[in-house]
Formats: sequence, structure tokens, C-alpha cells
Amino acid sequence: MAELTIGTDATQTNITTDQAALLALRSHITSDPHNILVNWSTTTSACNWVGVTCGARHLRVASLNLSYMGFIGTIPPHLGNLSFLVELHFENNSFHGTLPHELSYLRRLKLIDFAYNNFMGSIPSWFGSFPKLQSFYLYGNNFSGSIPATIFNLSTLQVIDLSINQLSGTYVSTGYLDSTVGLSLRFKHFSGSIPSAIFNLNALQEIDLSNNQLSGTYVSTSYLHYIVD
Repeated sequence: MAELTIGTDATQTNITTDQAALLALRSHITSDPHNILVNWSTTTSACNWVGVTCGARHLRVASLNLSYMGFIGTIPPHLGNLSFLVELHFENNSFHGTLPHELSYLRRLKLIDFAYNNFMGSIPSWFGSFPKLQSFYLYGNNFSGSIPATIFNLSTLQVIDLSINQLSGTYVSTGYLDSTVGLSLRFKHFSGSIPSAIFNLNALQEIDLSNNQLSGTYVSTSYLHYIVD
């Protein structure tokens, strides 16, 4: 097995590095009730493993989809070695713990979906370091604290859903989310007035601020659908 080289340039690694990263993930999965990962073996290419899709050009892991598989486990730092990863789907499992900083090395990511798991702790500020991120789903976890302002500086972000967590705060700074079409911030502890900057997002079509303790008025527009009750 190749030596793990977290954070190194993608040109210095190959599919063997991707395979090692995925095997590290498998070792951190403590329950696989449907034996889904039985074919994650060194006897076959990682590109043929369940949930893994490789890119046709580089033959590196481009998508990892482990949604709805009933897994229990944690995310190892080795996952940051999947340097060609574009989509990361972990929705509806029982992954828990905190998210390792090494995930910030996945600079090609366009979609992150960690919805309906048991992740906890604060939302890391390094989520704002993905220059190509378009869709970002963290709803249905146990994240707490405030939303890092760095997330709202992602100019490519189109959909963001941080609802159904234990987040709190007083306002949302929208930064450069000019391309955002959907924004869901349903918290139980979000308070204060609705920031006027939200209404300047030209592409925004729907915003969900329900189940909060917000105050003030909102601007009536012809193109934006509000959910605030």
C-alpha cells in the first residue's frame, strides 16, 4: 500500500493513494449492516468499488457516494488525499464526531452532502476554502455555534442548507453569494433581524428562515419565495 501523503500535489499521487484513503475510511466504519463494502479490496481497482466513480481522463476518484447505506463511523484525515474528488455524498448514515481539517485539501469539490448524520462541533471555517463549491448540505446534524463567515464568501455556491442543527447567532453575512439560488437557515436559536443584504442576491429564488426567533420586516420581491414562519 502506498504511503499516505496528505496535502501533497495531485500530480505526485495516483489511484493507489486514492485506494489507501478509501481503505482508511473503511477501517473507520464500525458498522456496515448490509455488507456493502465487501468489495472494497486490493484485489480490484478502487474505480470498481461500490460508491466510487473515477474520472475518465485521470482515472482518479471523482465521486464518492455512500448515502443511505446505514454506516456508523467517523471520517479519517486520509480522505483528504482524494485530490481529484468533485462530489462527496454521505447523506443519511450515522457518521459522527468532528470533520478533519484535511478535508480542506479537496480543492476540486463542487458538492458536499453530509446531511442527516451525527456530526458535532462547530462548522469549520475551512469550508470557505473550496473555490469550486456549488452545493453544500449539512442539515440534520448536531453542529453548534455560529456560522463561519468564510462560507458566505464562496462566489460559486448555488445551494446551501445548514438547517436542523444546534446553530445559533444573530445575523447572516451573505458576502459574495451572488450565484446562490437556494438558502436554508432553519435554526431553533437564530435571532435578530433579517439582514437586508440577503435581498440583494439577484439569483436567490427561495430562502427558508423558519423555526427561528427572527424579528423585523422583509422586503417584498417578485422573484424571491420566503419561508419565515
